[in-house]
Amino acid sequence: MMEGKTTEFKREYVEDIKYTAVAFANTDGGKIYIGINDDGSVQGVGDTDAVMLRVTNMIRDTIRPDVTMFTECGVETIDGRSVVVLTVQRGTARPYYLAGKGIRPEGVYLRQGASSVPASETAILNMIKETSGDCYEDARSLNQQLTFRKAEDYFARHELPFGESQKRTLGIIGEDGMYTNLGLLLSDECVHTIKLAVFEGSKKTTFRDRRELGGSLLEQLEDAYAYIDQFNRTRAEFAGLDRIDKRDYPPEAVREALLNAITHRDYSFSGSTLISIFDDRIEFVTIGGLVRGLTFDDIMLGVSALRNKKLANVFYRLRLIEAYGTGILRINECYADSEVKPLFEVTDNAFKITLPNRNFTGERKETTSAVPARTKDKAQRQDTILRLAKKQGAVTRKDVEAALKVSQSSAILVLREMVDKGLLVKDGTGKQLKYRTVE
Repeated sequence: MMEGKTTEFKREYVEDIKYTAVAFANTDGGKIYIGINDDGSVQGVGDTDAVMLRVTNMIRDTIRPDVTMFTECGVETIDGRSVVVLTVQRGTARPYYLAGKGIRPEGVYLRQGASSVPASETAILNMIKETSGDCYEDARSLNQQLTFRKAEDYFARHELPFGESQKRTLGIIGEDGMYTNLGLLLSDECVHTIKLAVFEGSKKTTFRDRRELGGSLLEQLEDAYAYIDQFNRTRAEFAGLDRIDKRDYPPEAVREALLNAITHRDYSFSGSTLISIFDDRIEFVTIGGLVRGLTFDDIMLGVSALRNKKLANVFYRLRLIEAYGTGILRINECYADSEVKPLFEVTDNAFKITLPNRNFTGERKETTSAVPARTKDKAQRQDTILRLAKKQGAVTRKDVEAALKVSQSSAILVLREMVDKGLLVKDGTGKQLKYRTVE
């Protein structure tokens, strides 16, 4: 017999056995023989019952998550002597780690040859991904020493229970009894932050103030709104004898933009959410582009596909959001009577909302003008549809999808706008519905 990737010899019981047990559970399993020297010679164990008790207690008390169901401790007779054998299978809730060390390289071990070595952070993340899937919210948090003082206070203010059963229902605690990344986001130890900056004028050249907010996302939400509100001034106008107060930014629009930035960002990236306050506008930049399958026009219609479903559910229960997919529509409604309109921009890995200052009287930055940057593209689309309708005599929704290479919802949006502008008229209903040019 020789030591190897799945075999370990111990002359007697020592506490170091736990490192090997963790390594076996995280790799391909293996057996630990207690009572065999490193050279393979058998020494045997005197009181096998006492050793087995110490081994099983060690497995139960020092390794997390619970790995006992993947272990078996027994006695074998080798060369006429009694040897305690601990059999450890590869576990299904990897990474397993030492309770006193946490999910860090010093607590997570792998088997390499005949040695048990600390796992790299990359290896730890790969194990989490393999066992938890690709969903960030459901994956096990690297930090299991979490506190929820702010969340408990928030739930209490809304007269909602927040015990262990609720944490399991919400997804804060996973099926393996460990805190998930959703728990990390709502905990006081949340590693993600919001960075706010106030600039002089309309360019990022001169800072007036800056702030970085940490802690639970619930705390960041409150603190960010309060910070922005300091710079949301009120302008008084008079209509006859009546005084009308008008704030720079509609409070509901600020609230919805902030909730959108927190609820829909991609937390698998480590960068901060950025909020920039200028004299003429506020910009909210969120990491993470559109969820796969959605287009820009889809979200403008109110179509919603949640990246962080369980986080959104927590916010819904706390009555922070009323319904999914209404944030963009609410922001636009807040500016319905304003000459300047919000601007929404999307890249592959970011989403940006710009709220214009309704009371600003100076020269505005070009991107916050009343005419969105996408107007030229929209005009070209409408021109394409008009030419096609004249050529064919009429167009259907499917014709528009094919001509513009857009989704069904986007085609409906284009046709609806053209009908509202009087460029097209409807002809028929249901499956026979077509759109003709105005003669």
